[in-house]
Amino acid sequence: MTTAAESATSLVQSVDWLAIAPPLTAAAVALVVLVADLFVTEARKPLLGYGAVAGLVAALALIVPLHDGDRSTFCLTTGSRACSYTADHFTLVIQALVLGGALLTALLSIGDTRRLPAGEFWFLLLSSAAGAALLPASRDLATLVVALEVASLPAFALVGIKRGDRRSSEAALKFFLSSVTATAVMLLGVSFVYAATGTLHLTDLAGRLGHVDPGLSTLAGAGVALTLVGFAFKTAAAPFHFWVPDTYVGAPLPIAAYLSVVGKAVGFTGLILVTVIAFPAYADVWGPALAVLAALTMTVGNVAALRQSASRARGAVRLLAWSSVAQAGYLLVPLAAAAYAGERRIGSTVAYALMYAVVNLGAFAVAALVARTRPGNRLDDYRGLYATRPSAALALAFFLLCLAGLPPGIIGLFAKVTVFSAAVDAGLGWLAVVMAVNVVVALYYYLRWTAALFRAPADGEEAAPAVRHRAPAPLTAAIVLTAAAGVVLSGAPQTVLRFAAVNLF
Repeated sequence: MTTAAESATSLVQSVDWLAIAPPLTAAAVALVVLVADLFVTEARKPLLGYGAVAGLVAALALIVPLHDGDRSTFCLTTGSRACSYTADHFTLVIQALVLGGALLTALLSIGDTRRLPAGEFWFLLLSSAAGAALLPASRDLATLVVALEVASLPAFALVGIKRGDRRSSEAALKFFLSSVTATAVMLLGVSFVYAATGTLHLTDLAGRLGHVDPGLSTLAGAGVALTLVGFAFKTAAAPFHFWVPDTYVGAPLPIAAYLSVVGKAVGFTGLILVTVIAFPAYADVWGPALAVLAALTMTVGNVAALRQSASRARGAVRLLAWSSVAQAGYLLVPLAAAAYAGERRIGSTVAYALMYAVVNLGAFAVAALVARTRPGNRLDDYRGLYATRPSAALALAFFLLCLAGLPPGIIGLFAKVTVFSAAVDAGLGWLAVVMAVNVVVALYYYLRWTAALFRAPADGEEAAPAVRHRAPAPLTAAIVLTAAAGVVLSGAPQTVLRFAAVNLF
């Protein structure tokens, strides 16, 4: 006969500290940096940035010991063996993506935070990175929502951290209002799903949603739909994309880069977890919905990017913002295909996200370099860049060709072909056609920007100036790292797909 003491002992959960080490390290370093800011003199503030970089490197290093097998913690001790935190291959790949993206963002930010409150900036960046690293390991809806908000709330403050800048404040407000609306819709959907099934764990939801009481089927269906709408906001899928261009333009340039990669990865990771793991019983609902969203998103993003004026202030950042919307459409294609051809298609989304993260951060890094001498960051400011900064011009040309899917950016071409194949194999021929048309449309603005780098300025135009002062070493390191990664991946594109291959069951 079980005693009360034995029953109480069975409810005590052991914590796998190694499994939770990556997000925990980022969060701990965030607190250390915030406290250290109180005691560091103004002249030594740059040390906080290097401390943040060291913390992110440590968090990335702690992923390595986890590659030998799946680890789970915070599991139920009675009934179902469902867990709230799982460090499987999918988790580790996404954690490497978001922590690597945060690390490159930190390199871009060192030396660019002179007029920003350093302690708050690094604390917010590390806190957001900790939430982003927690999210792919989340295996219940409560932890998923908490991780999503831990990643998002610091981002609001980072967007509006430029004190006294009206554009930055407006961008932060628009980002905040749209994100809060998305969260409210998502929480309503989660509450409906919980009311219909009585559980929040993703693996348990998969079984119970397939056998919901007929009287609760409408409630469950509404919950699934509202949850997906909430994540559509987070991924900037059209028509929920309206916050993207103004937010990117108003935010500090490194934060715009962070949102374009890490913020997008967070949204897509949550979408993968809820659709493939929790809601497979409703694949006939979310599959067609995601296919339509993919087609609409890539079309809206590319059409808006085509309309960007070369002389508009911050036009380069605005073009990258609309490009990121279009790229979100491509990322949605394998998710839609998973509803028809199984969860093995998810690897295409992960592979594309890895490619996009590397080259998009690289493009933002070059934009940050140009912005040091041309704060307006117009597309016209890049005309003739090759004559004054040949290495930067070649790197940016390579990144843009990768985004366009043209050689020598083989990794970009490989990623697009992989996504296209996922649509065709799933029987979504119409979506493959829409994607092909959009890829051709996108060639115009990517190639126009690339050509401007090597074009001599017209009469009366001023060429892109040479940088008078040497670029900060961290910024140079960010450009070199992303360019090197892009070249290596272009040389061995199959490595990306094998690395990104995931099994969520």
